[in-house]
Amino acid sequence: MRHDDAMDEEPLEDWARRREERRAQSKGKLRAVPLAAGPHCGAHVEPDAPRVIEEWNGTVWMTVGVADDLAAAKALLFPPQPVEEKPAEWDRPALGKGRGRHRKPSPAEEQNR
Repeated sequence: MRHDDAMDEEPLEDWARRREERRAQSKGKLRAVPLAAGPHCGAHVEPDAPRVIEEWNGTVWMTVGVADDLAAAKALLFPPQPVEEKPAEWDRPALGKGRGRHRKPSPAEEQNR
C-alpha cells in the first residue's frame, strides 16, 4: 500500500492563516538581553550587568530601553498585577431555628436527645 503525502498536506491557505495568527500573538513581547561579553546565557548569569529591553515587532527584535540590572529588567518585563480586593462581608441570610442535617448539634442539644 502506497502512502500519498499530498493527501496528508495542509492547504497553503490554512497554514498561512495559522502562521499570521501566531505572528500577531507574538507581537509586542518583551525580552531582556544582558549587555555582557560572550554569548547570551541564562537570565540569572551576571545579575548586576545592565540589560537591553527588546520588543518583538513580528519580524525582528527592536531595542526599546535599557535596565540597570536583572532586578530592574524583571520589574519592567513582569509588572506586579493588581491585587483583587475581596468584597466586604456580604449580608448572609440568617439561619432559621432548628437543626438542619448540615449543622452540628450543640452540646445542650446532644443531652436533650
